[in-house]
Amino acid sequence: MVQINEALETVKGEDRSYSQGQLIRRRFLRHKVAMSALIVFFIAIVLAYTSIGFGPIPGWWGKDYASTYPKVGNGEPTISLTEFTIGEHPFGQDTIGKDYFALVMRGMQRSLMIAFGIGIISTIIGTIVGLLAGYYRGWVEAVLMRLTDFVIVVPTLVFAAILSQMAGGVVGMTLVLPLVLWTSLARLVRGEVLSLREREFVVAARVSGASDLRVIVRHILPGTVGVIVVAITLAIGAAILLESTLTFLGFGVSPPDTSLGLLISDYQNAFTTRPWLFWFPGLAILTIVLCVNFIGDGLRDAFDPRQTRSKD
Repeated sequence: MVQINEALETVKGEDRSYSQGQLIRRRFLRHKVAMSALIVFFIAIVLAYTSIGFGPIPGWWGKDYASTYPKVGNGEPTISLTEFTIGEHPFGQDTIGKDYFALVMRGMQRSLMIAFGIGIISTIIGTIVGLLAGYYRGWVEAVLMRLTDFVIVVPTLVFAAILSQMAGGVVGMTLVLPLVLWTSLARLVRGEVLSLREREFVVAARVSGASDLRVIVRHILPGTVGVIVVAITLAIGAAILLESTLTFLGFGVSPPDTSLGLLISDYQNAFTTRPWLFWFPGLAILTIVLCVNFIGDGLRDAFDPRQTRSKD
């Protein structure tokens, strides 16, 4: 019994030797599922942006997504896992001879750009709305929360389709689609701020004459970082699915550009005759969304104050 108590005291002493940021980092690094997802997600990003290049930077893959090439057989994938060969067209070719690996990589680039842009902008909007509503209360909270309720009531897909049709293009979608994805975070941040604004250190800061902006930025915002970081990952996953859905319905990215959703939409009728045209972009979407959600789960567990010590 004495040895158990000594061991518990050693563990507590070790935890006290780390700062809060160090404890969060240790918990996340020991979350095996989240770390595995982070590695896969990093590999997917590197593969997408280095294979066919980005902008003026060339890639290591010898084919581009816009050119057509002589058909190899029926255009089926040339990759073979049994003999570990990649072949000339590892993901096969589409109906007119384009290299499908290059097309999928281009689609991943566009989808990731849109998803990260939407995730970051929607997080900023939700954070600002939640901070202002929770801190000022009164009519400010009433107006912002009624606006939040209005956006929640309007069907997300319908609202997003209208906005994306009005904006058009990758940049337009990235700028307008965050207007439908910020509501959940705004409510979460508001709840955190309502509890933080009554804490002694916040009251002391206001009494000492600190401005509202300083109180919000220096004393309240750091207390909501956990919620915000987790929300970014969830927003990125939701943005990937929303962009793919809108593009599939004809309200998103349009030719000559491409995205994962557009590839699925273009080749949905080829599912029975050329299934690889449907499966590869579908697997890319599934991989990205699962990885982002698993990373979000790991961040949530790392920021959870009830987690006293990670398991090895």
